[in-house]
Amino acid sequence: MKSNWTIGIIGGSGLYQIDTLEDAQWIRVDTPWGDASDEILCGRIGSVQLRFLPRHGRGHRIPPSEVNTRANIDALKRAGCTDLLAISSVGSLREDLPPGQFVVVDQFIDRTRNRPSSFFGTGMVAHVSMAQPVCERLSNYAGKAVRKAGGSMTRGGTYLAMEGPQFSSRAESDLYRQWGAHVIGMTAMPEAKLAREAELPYALIGMVTDYDCWRDDAAFVEVSEVIAQMNANGTVARAAVEAFVRGLPEKRSPSPLDTVLDHALITAPDARDPAMLAKLDAVARRVL
Repeated sequence: MKSNWTIGIIGGSGLYQIDTLEDAQWIRVDTPWGDASDEILCGRIGSVQLRFLPRHGRGHRIPPSEVNTRANIDALKRAGCTDLLAISSVGSLREDLPPGQFVVVDQFIDRTRNRPSSFFGTGMVAHVSMAQPVCERLSNYAGKAVRKAGGSMTRGGTYLAMEGPQFSSRAESDLYRQWGAHVIGMTAMPEAKLAREAELPYALIGMVTDYDCWRDDAAFVEVSEVIAQMNANGTVARAAVEAFVRGLPEKRSPSPLDTVLDHALITAPDARDPAMLAKLDAVARRVL
């Protein structure tokens, strides 16, 4: 029986491909927002369709601040995704989240500043709620999948999204800990915001690579150490993706996040910019 799930997997540092896909092929998806990070690897695991996009491109070509997140989310929507699971390497801001730990994130603090963070703008204004920024049911499936893959998993945590590409200063790391952040990374924002605007339920698995720089015995983050831990995490992440897909219910029931734009559009119909509406043809097709 064919499933009605189509899962988009956004692979972060350490997860650049999925080897277990059946009928796999790379397909280019054009968007009105420019080029996505790469082609999309389309295939299936069992009866579930998958669409895999490496966030930094194959070979890790694109730095965090230059990832075209609007194009990525738009391309995944055009590719038929019903839900998104993001995988991201993160630094730890807590002693009890050591390198190698996996964190299913449930909140974000956005400290990015140079990235377009909305599909909407002059000519078509919308305001979506980000009070609960991830999908609870996808996050539950993700947590179970990490455990099944043999990973050590923490359910819930706040992700501090920084601009990068430099790592934190010691003062910044201490400040983020005071704010209550648990992990730190450079890519989950505005990704989660744009997924919400595109009515795509979103969950994020953070893979801890290092302790950032707040500990007295770990004052510096070295890329070589991050890469070593990243590669180890990637093995578990690939197994977790397969376990996640195989653990989904046979039938996808509707999510409240499928229809968030019903209560978000504010521009009067006669004041809407046709050019803006044309760019929103995939993201907001359902309501426009």
